Amino acid sequence: MVPGSFVAARALALLVPAALMAGALGSQYLGGLYPCEMCHWQRWPHYAAMALAVLAFGVPQPAVARVAVALAALAILTSGAIGVFHAGVEYHWWRGITACTSTLQGGGGTPDDMLARILNAPIVRCDAPQWTLFGISLAGFNGLFSTIGGGAILVLAWARSKA
Repeated sequence: MVPGSFVAARALALLVPAALMAGALGSQYLGGLYPCEMCHWQRWPHYAAMALAVLAFGVPQPAVARVAVALAALAILTSGAIGVFHAGVEYHWWRGITACTSTLQGGGGTPDDMLARILNAPIVRCDAPQWTLFGISLAGFNGLFSTIGGGAILVLAWARSKA
C-alpha cells in the first residue's frame, strides 16, 4: 500500500513543474514576454522533473517510484536555485554569468529578410525583468514556488504514515 503522503508528493512532483511551465510558456506565447538565456536555464530542470514524475506514476516498484519523486524534487529545487540566482541578477545584487540573448521568430526567406529579423529582434536582458508583481519577477516567483514546492515534495515523500 502506498502512503497518502507519498501519493501527494508524487502528484506535486508533476503538478508543480507543470504549473510553472504553463505560466512560463503562457507568458511567452500569450503574453509576448521573450525568455532570456537564464529563463531557459530554469525550464530544463522542470522538464526533467515532469519526466521523472511521470515515471513515478508508471513504475510498479514503490522504491523506484520514491527515488523518481525525490529526483524530481531535486530538479525542481535546482530550477528554484537558478531562479533565485536570476532574480539576484535582476535586482543587481550580483552580476550574471551570461551574455543576454535574443529570440528570433520565423525562419527562412531571403538573406535580406533574415537580416531584417535579426536587426528587429527584441533584445532580452537577463538583468532587467520584463514583468513584476509586488516587485517580484517571474524568476523570483519561480525561485519561491520551486523552492517551497521541491521542499514539500521531499518532506511528503519520506513522511511516515500514521496508520
